[in-house]
Amino acid sequence: MKNKTKKIPKFKSEDQERAFWSKNDVTDYFDVKSGKKMNLPNLKPSTQTISIRLPEDLLEEIKVLANKRDVPYQSLIKILLRESLDDDSAA
Repeated sequence: MKNKTKKIPKFKSEDQERAFWSKNDVTDYFDVKSGKKMNLPNLKPSTQTISIRLPEDLLEEIKVLANKRDVPYQSLIKILLRESLDDDSAA
């Protein structure tokens, strides 16, 4: 049995569309069972800027290691934090 879905109206602006979706259920307009899994490899996760104080010698060690791995030092910090959290979660 096929799901009857409503037709999505045309919107004049993003604000109008945002208001529409805040008041309507998406399942009335899309057949969620016919959805397909998508891979979005270029989609970057949201980030938030933080400020962290590190001892100068620690930061210098991180920069040296980042240079050896040929990655920016801030990226290396994120990698090391993720690895540490993953290790801790596995324990």
